Amino acid sequence: MRKYTPKHDVQKKSYFSDRFYITPATPKKEVSSDEVYALDTKLLNEKYEILNSYIEIDELVLYIKPEDNVAVLTFFKEVLAYEMLMELSAIDYIAQRGGFEIFYELLSLNKRKRVRVKTFIREKQVIESVSSVFKMANWSEREMFDMYGVKVANHPNLKRIIMPDDWYDHPLRKTYPLQGDEAASWYEVDKIFGKEAREEIGAEIRDSAAIDRYDTKRFARLGHEVPYGVDITNGNEPEHTPLAYQEEGGVPIIKKFDENKSVTLKKRR
Repeated sequence: MRKYTPKHDVQKKSYFSDRFYITPATPKKEVSSDEVYALDTKLLNEKYEILNSYIEIDELVLYIKPEDNVAVLTFFKEVLAYEMLMELSAIDYIAQRGGFEIFYELLSLNKRKRVRVKTFIREKQVIESVSSVFKMANWSEREMFDMYGVKVANHPNLKRIIMPDDWYDHPLRKTYPLQGDEAASWYEVDKIFGKEAREEIGAEIRDSAAIDRYDTKRFARLGHEVPYGVDITNGNEPEHTPLAYQEEGGVPIIKKFDENKSVTLKKRR
């Protein structure tokens, strides 16, 4: 049996006790250990420079120069038959290395193989768009720009895709506050009602663990019909309204479903 751990305050706990914890690296194998990957690497290396290559968790990982990203991905698609770009994004290494690691996840249905092409750019360095090679890169590059602030050249419509156009900073950078900055906590109030309504409405609660059961403006109580904004802190909360329960001896219990008495289920059979 699995060991039980208390979960009543799990939302208030940090997932990691050490905020600077680094996951141990997984074992890496030589490219020559796989015939398909070895041939692909050899053909690619004849035309473009490969800075580093290895196999990690049965997947080929290649490091290339940032200026070669479009040409290399085109080569993988048209010559090596990696016809699908599954994902692309960035990793924030600004503190350690002063820039971003950009990765492209490729899949070949014919070979049943995956390749991860990686490159490194400086913090404000511009990288070329690969949307002309893979159409799916359109939205992924917009998300990378929105979340990390990576500028993508020759993109058909480089604008924010998740956050509002006037949002300050980029939420997935490691320097971004976990619960947003002061502007984020007042953003919806300022946009909808104006800054003059700040004192009356209050800042947005962005802490997921901060739940006040007596707050009748932001949270609903299952089984309690409470009008919006009613003060229930002094015992004014109405009696429990049973939803999927029946009373036995004053104790609410869940109704048991008897499939033999279900007319609908018998008809379907």
